[in-house]
Amino acid sequence: MSTLFWILIVVAALIGGIAIGFFIARKYMMNYLEQNPPINEDMIRTLMMQMGQKPSQKKVNQVMRAMNVQMKNEKKS
Repeated sequence: MSTLFWILIVVAALIGGIAIGFFIARKYMMNYLEQNPPINEDMIRTLMMQMGQKPSQKKVNQVMRAMNVQMKNEKKS
């Protein structure tokens, strides 16, 4: 009986550790991406030039604002 008890404790600890590790890693990555967004103004300028648009500062700011709003809306969901 004690062997079965120890096996159940080990399995429960393993499952609990995996679950806790997943949520800690998820929280860390969300904070990292919030502090270091994957797209910055230089990338937007480059993309606009590749599409044949002249990237004015107003357009770049507009795109950045739209992306930030979208990120906040996704975060709330």
